[in-house]
Parts: sequence; structure tokens; C-alpha cells
Amino acid sequence: MKRALRIAGILTTAALMTATLAACGGSGDGGDSGSGEGKLAKISLFQSKVEIAGPLEALAKKYTEETGNEVDVWGSAGDNYISQLQAKLNAGEGPTIFSVQPGAEAQKYASYYVDLSNEDYVKNIAPGLSTEIDGKTVGVPIGVEGFGLVYNKDLVRPDEVTDLESFTSVLQKFKGEGKNGISLSQEAYFLIGHIINTPFSVQDDPKGFVEKVNSGEVKMADTPAFQEFARFMETIRENAVNPLEVTYDSQMGDLAAGKSAMVHQGNWSFGMLSEFGDLNVSMMPLPLGGNDKLAVDLPAMWVINNKATEAQIEAAHAFIDWVFNSETGKNTIVNEFKFIPSMTNIEAPNLDPLSQAVFEATQSGNTIPWALNYFPQGIIINDLAPITQEFFLNGGITGEQYLQKLDEAWAKAPK
Repeated sequence: MKRALRIAGILTTAALMTATLAACGGSGDGGDSGSGEGKLAKISLFQSKVEIAGPLEALAKKYTEETGNEVDVWGSAGDNYISQLQAKLNAGEGPTIFSVQPGAEAQKYASYYVDLSNEDYVKNIAPGLSTEIDGKTVGVPIGVEGFGLVYNKDLVRPDEVTDLESFTSVLQKFKGEGKNGISLSQEAYFLIGHIINTPFSVQDDPKGFVEKVNSGEVKMADTPAFQEFARFMETIRENAVNPLEVTYDSQMGDLAAGKSAMVHQGNWSFGMLSEFGDLNVSMMPLPLGGNDKLAVDLPAMWVINNKATEAQIEAAHAFIDWVFNSETGKNTIVNEFKFIPSMTNIEAPNLDPLSQAVFEATQSGNTIPWALNYFPQGIIINDLAPITQEFFLNGGITGEQYLQKLDEAWAKAPK
């Protein structure tokens, strides 16, 4: 939902789970969480990915059954997550464990993190997936995710969508047949946050390029990859269903029903797609500039709140260790969360087709990063999404004007 994340990423209209802000339980006696010799303090976990809300609550119940220790799961849809997290932290009611996206978001909340460097469970983090701040490991990645064009294999093939010209031709063909060639949806990350990652990530130095945009040294409107990106957005506007009329739920339903040939989504979407039965789907890259790589990274990591009590911090370590090392936890990550493991001690022999595509891209190195993790915090929801809504709302601005508006908003956004 690394890094939208939230991700994603991220879902304004997805189901919002709320939880009471009851005070956490008192300190435990320091006994081992799995031994049954002593009950640890009750802790809370606040996370952004609505797709795993149900399985995570079930996992917390299993943890209590196996260890006697309690975890209160708070859930929130992604577009509301950060504002709610900020409010809870400001009020001194922050959760014991919470999720953040690596990059700008992780940096913003760095003062809240417990140093995890010496914990046994971090030793199994896969190479290149550890998030460090000031030389300290501060978070545990909860899985690898990737996004691109999720497509119905019965309707379209990757060799038919290799550049802007072929992409446009496919959309025009489906429009003529009364089908939707490509579907975006109205939620901020699914409307613009993920798809705009590609022109950033195909740069030679994506993070450095974001920094140059932040400083005003370069503009999107003057950059060839973004000029082509604007043409992609124009052809979507001209040949596809208006994404402002599409929700994440309806997007998935239309793909499953064969009403849409492609959606710009990630491997997390298979959880909802699987509810429609056996589907012949896979994932291919957005072919901007002939790009042939999926966007793969960490959607989020779990961190421990250093403002919690010592007893709660101890209990948080125990819970995280159990999640990533117990058979129950590992099975849930792979088979219930449907995550591609970020830990070397977790095997994943039976991935769904979208996760398999991401796994294969990861193993071959055929990936581009999530440059969006380095965007100014909040800019996707607060700035990029409203401008993109304007772009699709009335069609009154050109792709060139659209880029200019994005540049203007970026210049004004807090860095």
C-alpha cells in the first residue's frame, strides 16, 4: 500500500475501520510472550492497509490464543491514515506499533522510533529492504509490493502494449467494442499517486530527480518523460471511463467481469479480485518511454513508538518477533495477507498470479523503484489529486497545462 504503499496505498472510499482509543493495558511481568509464564502488556497496532484489516485482526486473536498476550488492532483507510496518526501522536494517544512508508513519511516521524538494530527478528530482513535512519534499523518491512497494469489475459497481451502508440491503439480498440481499455479510480493514490511514479522512476537518479523538482531546479513540464506522461493521461481521458466515476471496488468488479481490460493497480488487488472466482490475470509495466519494468518496493514498515511504556515496548518486540518467526505468523503473511515476503526465513511457494509477477520481477532485478516515497509528505492527497480531478472533471485543460499546474502545486508544497 515500501512504501501506497498506502499502499499504496491509500483508499479514501475503501471500508474505514475505527477503534476506540482505550488506554493500553498495564505493564506485564516481563515473561516471554510465547512461554505462557507471564502476560505482557496490552499493546495497540495502527496500520493503513485496508486489504489486510480483517486478516490482521484474526492474527491478533491467534496471538492471544497462543501466548495470552493482547494486541488491539486499529484500522484506517489509507487517505485518512496519516492525519489520524498525526492526531493520535499529538494527543499522546499514539499506538504502540504503527506503519509508515519509507522515504519522506518515515523521516517525518523519525523522532518516535525505537531502535530495532539489535533485535533478532531484523536479522532476517532481505538484503536491500532494511530501512535505516542515522545508522539505526528503525522499521520492519511487512512485505514487498509492486504495481503496474493489471490485465485480463483473455483480452490483452503485454506484447500489444509496449509504448504510447500501442497503448493508445489498444484503448481505442476497446472503446470501439464497448469495453474500457484502462481503468483508474477516484482514490488519490489510484488516480495519480501510483501512475505518476513511472516518469519519476525512469530517471537515472529518481530520488535525486525528486529533490531537483523540490528545489525548483527542474520542472516536470520541461522533462520529456513527463511530457509523454501527460499524453498518456490525455489518451486515458479520451478513450476510457472517467476515473472520477470509478471506485476501487467497481474497478475490481469491472476487471473481473471483463468490462475493463486493464487497471493500474498492484498485487494487493488480487485479494478483492479473488472474490470473483478464478480469473486469468497478470501484471505488466506501464510502457512510458518503452518502460518494461514493474514498480516494486516496500509499501510500509512497522515501527515501535518510543513514547510507549517500557512494558509496552517489550510487548511490541515480542509480537513482531512472533509475527515473523512463528508458523502462524509466517502462514498469515503469505496466505492471508497475500504478501510477497520481505524476510529470508519465509517461503512463498504458492503466490497468486499478480504477486508471482512481482516476485519474478524482483528476482530478476527487472524493477523500477517507488520514487513516490520521496515526494513531499501529503502532496499526493493534498495537491496532485485535486489537480488530476480537475483534469478529468471537465477536460478543459491540456496535458501541457496539467503539467504546469502540477509544477505550480509542487513549488508551493511544504518540503
